[in-house]
Amino acid sequence: MVDSKQVKDILFGLGADLCGIAGIDRFNDAPEGYHPTDVLPTCKSVISFGCRFPIGTLSCNSPVPYTKVRNSITPKMDAMALDFCIEMEKHQIVCVPIPTNESQWDEKTKRWRSIISLKHAAQAAGLGTIGRHSLLITPEFGSMVWLGAVLCEQELECDELKDNICNNCNACVNICPVNALEHLELEQQVCWDYAFGDDKAIQSWVIGCHKCRDICPYNLGTENSFRKE
Repeated sequence: MVDSKQVKDILFGLGADLCGIAGIDRFNDAPEGYHPTDVLPTCKSVISFGCRFPIGTLSCNSPVPYTKVRNSITPKMDAMALDFCIEMEKHQIVCVPIPTNESQWDEKTKRWRSIISLKHAAQAAGLGTIGRHSLLITPEFGSMVWLGAVLCEQELECDELKDNICNNCNACVNICPVNALEHLELEQQVCWDYAFGDDKAIQSWVIGCHKCRDICPYNLGTENSFRKE
């Protein structure tokens, strides 16, 4: 039998910077069809992990570095989740990886969703809290972290939830060029249509906006002094 510490040690060994565990009871508010047991009916625990995202990409005049890192870190997270599940099967424990940055259309709510929400899983696992800008904020890295998750059949010891980090300063609301944060729920399609797309000048697909991430006073976390003034 593998315990919570061993689970985290495996993921840290695979390259994770953060790891937390949530019990299935913390997902009672999940949208219909997107509860962990809707994916894996025998799920007892959700293991969330994160990798830091280079903060220098926020300072670039070109959108290419941020876009490239995002496109490179996605398969990295998927590979880590896959390798973890294979390792757990060696201990006769069934786990299922949740794809990173892969969405499907939810006709009920008219939104794109992952098969379970990675940021809500991370919040439930005690990695951080979701800010006004709809991004997860962690004490260690702020919102500069990419997320992955694994569903597990074994019941594991859960991590404590974090106290809310966002102070609702509304800086992200005020800076959004398309007013996608005026309501409590992000206007997802409005944001995506503006932020993602082809840059005609360089004829390449890029992520052209991350102003809400840039402006956040906690975008580097509450414990990370690196590059803070």
